[in-house]
Amino acid sequence: MGNPPPVRLTQYARGGGCACKIPPGELEAAVARLIPAAPGPDLLIGVEHGDDAAVVRISGDRAVVATADFFTPVVDDAYTFGRIAAANALSDVYAVGGEPLVALNLLGWPRELLSADLAAEVLRGGLDVAAAAGCHVAGGHSIDDPEPKYGMAVTGLADPARLLRIDAGQPGVPLSLTKPLGTGVLNARHKATAEVFPAAVEVMTTLNAAASRLALQAGLRCGTDVTGFGLLGHLFKLARASNVTAVLDSAAVPLIDGALAAARAGYIPGGSRRNLDWVAPHADLGGLAEEQLLLLADAQTSGGLLLAGEIAGAPVIGELVPRAGPVLVLR
Repeated sequence: MGNPPPVRLTQYARGGGCACKIPPGELEAAVARLIPAAPGPDLLIGVEHGDDAAVVRISGDRAVVATADFFTPVVDDAYTFGRIAAANALSDVYAVGGEPLVALNLLGWPRELLSADLAAEVLRGGLDVAAAAGCHVAGGHSIDDPEPKYGMAVTGLADPARLLRIDAGQPGVPLSLTKPLGTGVLNARHKATAEVFPAAVEVMTTLNAAASRLALQAGLRCGTDVTGFGLLGHLFKLARASNVTAVLDSAAVPLIDGALAAARAGYIPGGSRRNLDWVAPHADLGGLAEEQLLLLADAQTSGGLLLAGEIAGAPVIGELVPRAGPVLVLR
């Protein structure tokens, strides 16, 4: 008898990765009622602008960073899925300028469909990435779930005087992006064909730790990470919160090898289309072709940092200018 075919985790989920997020417009409507009328002075970053993590001051030079992130599989390999999900969860801490301290696993598993050994591989992947980040993993929570899901709740530390905020952009500052785009379309192609894209896996498993530290060393104070709302969605949120206009040089935005071909072949996640529909009323799209726009709106999983400012190794993709007309201008 031959060996059984390998389990394809992506076939057990409707969506995948950050592309399975609730659409941004719907999410903002739901979260709006959670915004406090008068947040306390020690809540340095809350839910007002959709920042990546909450930050609470606990002393003059220390703040606690708290976040949680989980999603359905973007790849078929269980260990790789765990690595990607952990890197994505840790990214929220780096995106506000923090350092992760301890993480708790969040696991949903269809125990009657998928083995406990596969779940262990997912957890092993998360543990290895957390170890590379110098972050402890101390237990967590699991449920029996019709779809596999994995992520982490992460607690970190930051300096209250050295945070990266989504609302701190200033006119005249360049925009930088620390990872290329295209994980959404490549993950969609992987789910449909089982073809593996090592370049996309490398992007998704790379921690944003070094980029965050470089940003703080350079004195940057505004940034976010690029995940399920795509570059356009996250740039829109940053520019809106900072009361500036973001001018994007579309030709300067880096793409993962194979991303353009995947988009041209029609492997577009539904989340990417929803992202474009959300930002379009607030943008001058510059006459760009739909293919280009969908890549700029591509729902990323474990993407890079979008920074107001420059750091070594990150291409400049645009600039912030005084608000005049649309929140986004594409060229």
